[in-house]
Formats: sequence, structure tokens, C-alpha cells
Amino acid sequence: MTLRAVGARAGVTRGAPYGHFPSKEHLLTQLAVDAWNSLADEAERLRADETLSVDTRLERAVLTLVGVCRRQPHLYTLMFSTPANTPVAAEAAGRVEDVFLAVVADVVGRPSAPRYGALLMSSAHGIASMEHSGHLSKDSWQVNGDQLVRMLVESIRPRTGDANTV
Repeated sequence: MTLRAVGARAGVTRGAPYGHFPSKEHLLTQLAVDAWNSLADEAERLRADETLSVDTRLERAVLTLVGVCRRQPHLYTLMFSTPANTPVAAEAAGRVEDVFLAVVADVVGRPSAPRYGALLMSSAHGIASMEHSGHLSKDSWQVNGDQLVRMLVESIRPRTGDANTV
């Protein structure tokens, strides 16, 4: 699709998008950046919500990512297909990473946060992708995406006496 077609579908003059974006790639990158920033804002809000347990905050942060795919699968795909070496996209995605790692650290401690964060983020991506493609059928797997996220969070929670106990 061209920027002219985007303008036409948006109900503005066909050339209007060129007044804001030099190319379709710049427009798509900005959409991805906005989505990453919105995700970071929500994760920050969750982390600051002291009425929730740290486990609940983490579960909801993971479900927020999965929720983007549930509500806006094309935007979700765009977020993960925008080249990570695009500076503005890398900065926005890095902000999500930083906030997410802080939420994870609240559960497992700062030293363990990167590896558990990677586990949770990659699992969330897999859950979202499988749900979207129809391959996470409750009939087949006898579990849904929300239950899987809860299982993940429960599985990383430090047990009394663990080295990871916060």
C-alpha cells in the first residue's frame, strides 16, 4: 500500500501523509513506536499500582503485551517487524524492556530479572502468536493464554529458601 492510498483511506487528500512522513516506512515505524510507548506507559502504570501484588502486576504486564495481539494483530506484527536497529524504534522498545525488567525484578530480584524477563517476553510472544493463528485451542491444549501466563508467573516466583528470594 502506498502513502497516497493510506491518505485516501483515511479520508484526507491523497498526498497529506507526505506532509508528515517522508515515506511509508517512516509512517509504519512511527505506528510501531507509538505502540511500544503505549505499552511502556501501561507497564509503568501497573508497576506503580501498589494495590496489586507484585505477581499480579507482572501477570498483567505480560497480558498487556498479549492483549495488543488480541486487539490489534496487525499492529502487534508491525511492532515486531520494525527493524530493531531503527534508532527511534529501538528506543521505544528499549523503554518497554526497561520497565518490564523492573516489574520482573520486583518478583525475582534484579540479578535474575534479565533471564526471567526473556523467558516471560518470549513466552508471551509465543502465546500471542499461537492464539492469533488459532494454534492455541483450549480443546487441544486444555489451557488458554491467560492461564499460561499465570502458570509462567507462578513458575518463576521464588520459593522460601531459594537463592532468588527477594
